[in-house]
Amino acid sequence: MRPDEPRAADLLRGPLAAVLVTGPSMAPTLRHGDALLVRRGGRPVRPGDLVVAVFRARPELLVVKRAVRVQDGGWWVRGDNDLVTDDSRTYGVADVRARVVARYWPRPRLFRHP
Repeated sequence: MRPDEPRAADLLRGPLAAVLVTGPSMAPTLRHGDALLVRRGGRPVRPGDLVVAVFRARPELLVVKRAVRVQDGGWWVRGDNDLVTDDSRTYGVADVRARVVARYWPRPRLFRHP
């Protein structure tokens, strides 16, 4: 990453932002091409929430994963697809930047923690 390039997390501005899912790591919950509404701030993240995060080992990569547990001042996150390991199993602890509120395209759905 060049010094003049913005970090991935800098692309999330304001309390609400739109994020596009790429790749199969969150299948079957989310699919490649799903459009999400995410919220910065609000209630604290809880285990089981879908989140947008940045791995400390890969700050240029913005990811959508499921929060598993607090670890080392950040979060251990995993994808829902066990066959894809581009999550904390590979990159370690992540810092959560936003929480997924809804999928608005192509199959609208609200994500609420039980």
